[in-house]
Amino acid sequence: MDNTEIYDFVVIGGGLFGSYAALHCAKLGHKVCLIEREDALFKKASVVNQARLHAGYHYPRSVATARMSDDNKARFTAEHKEMVFADFDKYYAIDKHSSFTDNRQFQRFCEFLDIQCEPVNNHPLFNYDRLEAVYKTVEHTFDPFLIKNRYKKKLEEEKKITLKLSAEITRVERGSSENWILHVSQGDKSSKINCSAAINATYAGTNSILGLFGFEEWNLQHEISEIGLIEAPEIAHLGLTVMDGPFGSIMPYGKSGLLSISSVAYTHHKISYANKPEFDCMQKTADCAPSQLADCNSCPAQPASNIKKMTAQMSQYFSKPIDWKHFKSLFTIKSKLKSSHIDDGRPTEIRQFSEKPYFYGIFAGKINSIYEIEKVVKI
Repeated sequence: MDNTEIYDFVVIGGGLFGSYAALHCAKLGHKVCLIEREDALFKKASVVNQARLHAGYHYPRSVATARMSDDNKARFTAEHKEMVFADFDKYYAIDKHSSFTDNRQFQRFCEFLDIQCEPVNNHPLFNYDRLEAVYKTVEHTFDPFLIKNRYKKKLEEEKKITLKLSAEITRVERGSSENWILHVSQGDKSSKINCSAAINATYAGTNSILGLFGFEEWNLQHEISEIGLIEAPEIAHLGLTVMDGPFGSIMPYGKSGLLSISSVAYTHHKISYANKPEFDCMQKTADCAPSQLADCNSCPAQPASNIKKMTAQMSQYFSKPIDWKHFKSLFTIKSKLKSSHIDDGRPTEIRQFSEKPYFYGIFAGKINSIYEIEKVVKI
């Protein structure tokens, strides 16, 4: 007896981009299967980030990335307004040493994008002996866990979507009638899926899935990254991003009451230049490999936190001591295109690799760009 399951679309990866893609396909009338290797949705990069709702400021050397961030910000905010936190003052600053962008360049960049950039020459909290310039801006945060709960609920309520957790694609074949045949392992069960289209939204696992489907890998590099969550009552309603170089940032972490902290120098613990992530810590656990990435937050080989280095770095930008209290740190593998080192850009890449059967790849790291899938998948 043939127990093959039949779908129009299979979406691989249960983070925000995969979840939104599955809902988009269902809205178009398709029967969809969403496959996630972990035992729950949103366990990796979708929640392990600074929860920054990008307005364009962060990329003064990549106008394309800045424009995409700002273009999608209004729609994302309107559709997720109860999950967006705006009740804080957000500042961008230029360090006096080693910055790739000076104050004049940053102001011209903001003027070109027509985004608010107000010089602040005398703020009692900031150390102007270390900062060349400070600007008050408009940039909000989103709450990753509220967003996770919303999309989980929407997926469960959508009757056209079947969700497979703790599931892994072990083999892929091209069928004889313009279709994909996927062999799926789910615990001690195995199944076969027949579909006419597939979407790869696995982020750090992108090239593993491309290999299974027989497509050329993207040129990626990967980093084991840490986002620190801290308490600091003196600056609880303030965000400060010091850029553009080996600096750092603090921001409210959604509506949690915590601050997130990130540092160019200390957030990234290990780097892999292989197209699939390869780290020495994989030798210490049987659960993680370049083609089978595990959740860093539950990994016994997780690196020691750099939180003390991060807070020490950010302390030098304040005029008085800050009482940092470390709540916890979140770890994940962050990936980017190797070409991004030129301008520090983070372009959203959505490609159609084949037609009949269809195969699409999503590679994006900025939450504002979830809507880009709508421009590509219209069938």
